[in-house]
Amino acid sequence: MNNILIVEDDPYINDLLYETLVEESFSCTRAYSGTEALLCIEKKSFQVILLDLMLPGITGEKLVPLIKEKSNAAIIIISSKDVLDTKVEMLTSGADDYLTKPFAIEELLARIQVQIRKSSPYQGRLLSFQSLTLDKDRNALIVSGQEIALTHREFSIMELLLSYPKKIFSKQEIYEYAWADFYIGEDKTVNVHISNIRQKIKKNSGQEWIKTVWGVGFTLQE
Repeated sequence: MNNILIVEDDPYINDLLYETLVEESFSCTRAYSGTEALLCIEKKSFQVILLDLMLPGITGEKLVPLIKEKSNAAIIIISSKDVLDTKVEMLTSGADDYLTKPFAIEELLARIQVQIRKSSPYQGRLLSFQSLTLDKDRNALIVSGQEIALTHREFSIMELLLSYPKKIFSKQEIYEYAWADFYIGEDKTVNVHISNIRQKIKKNSGQEWIKTVWGVGFTLQE
């Protein structure tokens, strides 16, 4: 079972994350301060650490390098700080991902799964939805038995969509996930990649599979 450490001083958010992750069959430990988080890391091994920045005592900013000294866990920052300089600083100091509050729980779960797959290369190699299957080993999408080669970005987009096939993902969510970068209105870039994926799928199956929800984003067609 994958172990996750939740470091969040807000009791409501801490409880919400804990209950959600336990329902998803994760083993969770909770900490409410930076000092408590370090004590947890010394006692137990974690695959993922969800880290708030505004913590009592040792702040999240100071905690990241301390965690990297003691643990190989992936660090996902969860913060209301939506400042580019802060995001860049955290990612360059050792954090693996950065999610801004408020966030959709489905997106958080998808990002957790990505980090777990990175640390456990032989787990979660296939993602399936109806006649679509994403094979991480071959970097390919299989549609009705036909293998379709995808670029790195196209693969990441399909990985996100297939992780939660009923969720509608905004262009910002897709861009930040697939490019691992900050979204600054990259609508055209996302649209071009979605179009390319559709064309590849339609050529082999006769269906586009990716549905546009106008004014919201993209989801998989049921």
